[in-house]
Amino acid sequence: MPRLKQIPRSEVDDSIGPIYDALFGEGVDPVTTPGTATGTPGDWWTVFALSPNVLHHAVAGFQLYRKCKLSPRLRELGQTRAGYARGSQFVFSQHCKAMRAAGFTEEQIGAIPHWAATDLFTPLERAVLAYTDGLVLDGGRVPDGIIDALKAELSDEEIMELTYVTCMYEMHATITRALRLEYDNIEERVVEIPVPEGQARDMDFMRDLKEDE
Repeated sequence: MPRLKQIPRSEVDDSIGPIYDALFGEGVDPVTTPGTATGTPGDWWTVFALSPNVLHHAVAGFQLYRKCKLSPRLRELGQTRAGYARGSQFVFSQHCKAMRAAGFTEEQIGAIPHWAATDLFTPLERAVLAYTDGLVLDGGRVPDGIIDALKAELSDEEIMELTYVTCMYEMHATITRALRLEYDNIEERVVEIPVPEGQARDMDFMRDLKEDE
C-alpha cells in the first residue's frame, strides 16, 4: 500500500473529478476499484489528490509536451533513462512503452540500462543519455563536452526543455519511490539476513577469520 492515504471519489475535490473520470472511467472510485487503462494501479493519482494544487501542477507539467520544440523521441529517451537511473520501476516501465511509441526498437529499449556499452544509439542520442546521467546520477555535474555534443544538433531552447523535462521525471521517480506508489510499492530489499540457527549471533566475522596455516 502507498505510504499516504488515497482520496476516494466521494471525498475528491470537484476539480479532480474529471481527471478520475478520464483515467478510471466515469463514476468509478479508483480506491475501491483500482486500475487504469494502461494497467497501472493508479494510486499515483489518488495519493496526489491529497493536494489538489499539487496534482493540478503536475498535470500542467505533463501538458508542457504539447508546446515543446524537443522531439518526443529525445524526450522519452531522457525520461526512460532518468527512471532507470533513479531506480523507479514505475517511471522506467511507463516510459519504455512511450519509447516504443516514439519509434525505438526493442533492442534499444532493452539497452537503456547499459547504453554506454552499446552502439545502438546515434551520437545525439548518446549525448542525451550522457546528459541524463549527469543530471540524475551526478546531480547536475555535466562536463562541457556533453553540452557541446548537444549544442551541435539541438537549439538552446531544446536543451532547456530536455533539462526541465528530464529533471521533472527524476522528481516523479523520487516521489513514487518515497511514497511507494504504483510499481514502486516494494519493500526495502537491503536488510540484514539472519545467521543460521545455532550460530553465534554476535561474532566478529573479520576478527575470527583465520588464514590456513
